[in-house]
Amino acid sequence: MFHSIPFLVLSLILSAYAQSPTYSATYLPSNAPYQSEQGQTGYNNCTTGYNQSSQCQNAYVNTVQDWCVWAPPQPGPDSVIGNTERIEVAWCMKSGYGTRLIPDGSITGAHVVVTPDYIQVTGVGNLTNINIPAGDGGGELDPHGADGNGNPIGGLVFSSAFGALEEIHEWTNFVSADQFCFRACKPAVNAPTMCQHIYDVMGCEWNMPANYSAGVFEQCLGDSAEPMGVYGTSTFYQGEPVTPAAHPIPASSSCTFYSTISNGQGVLVGGITSTVNTPASTPASTLASTPASMTGTSKSSSGTDASNSTGSSAALPTAPPVGWQRLAIIASTIVIGSSMGVIIAL
Repeated sequence: MFHSIPFLVLSLILSAYAQSPTYSATYLPSNAPYQSEQGQTGYNNCTTGYNQSSQCQNAYVNTVQDWCVWAPPQPGPDSVIGNTERIEVAWCMKSGYGTRLIPDGSITGAHVVVTPDYIQVTGVGNLTNINIPAGDGGGELDPHGADGNGNPIGGLVFSSAFGALEEIHEWTNFVSADQFCFRACKPAVNAPTMCQHIYDVMGCEWNMPANYSAGVFEQCLGDSAEPMGVYGTSTFYQGEPVTPAAHPIPASSSCTFYSTISNGQGVLVGGITSTVNTPASTPASTLASTPASMTGTSKSSSGTDASNSTGSSAALPTAPPVGWQRLAIIASTIVIGSSMGVIIAL
């Protein structure tokens, strides 16, 4: 005997399925494939050391001395973020990941805060040193491009901020010629909300209210911010006639301050180019996944990183169902609902 189920319940289930992010793979850098998404220009099997012409597309957000941003692989006036978002490569503050290094002196202020929901780095500097053209207002990078691939395609993010080194499925990074912000959300059901990616023209200080002061390098614990765009029971959508103010900067505490930060290799603009220059393998099957585990880096009492992690994890995010996929879900729901005695009106 069939039992009727309220259509509202089915609607909520369908909505949750259609909107919840799904991930087809999880990696560590030690087992990441050569490439993790179709159409990728760089690679994820990045070895160790560093290379100023690397095409590595693995980024890390761990500490104020160990983080990365996405930026263009080539210099030039056409390398604005809006033109290069699909092909950005990782530029990092720490060697050992097979990425490019941010040249010493480029970052003039950096602020890391670890909250219950995310780790975030914000700051300022001369980012023309990492191929962003002077005057570029920048743009947003995130794992959810219009076609389901990331910006950059195949870009993977890892962090040890919440324990063992793990892949971060939800993240958002804004970068311009003189400012940057990167939030990597702790894997949890609220991660897509805390790392919302739909406010791509609103910039760093609206999406991630925080300290952006020059001349300060700090790492703090902090409260989580209010989700971007959410104001009580109302949600702002980009393009509406009235844009609300950014949320207040959340409280922070237990800060550790540094006089400066350095890539540790003496790499300056146009300086030493590499210690390791090639990925660990040549292209092969790109979408296989093998679970692995890896511990994160630790900090010595002097404030420098005491151990180099050469591993990491990567995941392949896929977009919520769209187009024919959504039609297929609706058709399936009609069949299921009919078999349960539910009348569905579309």
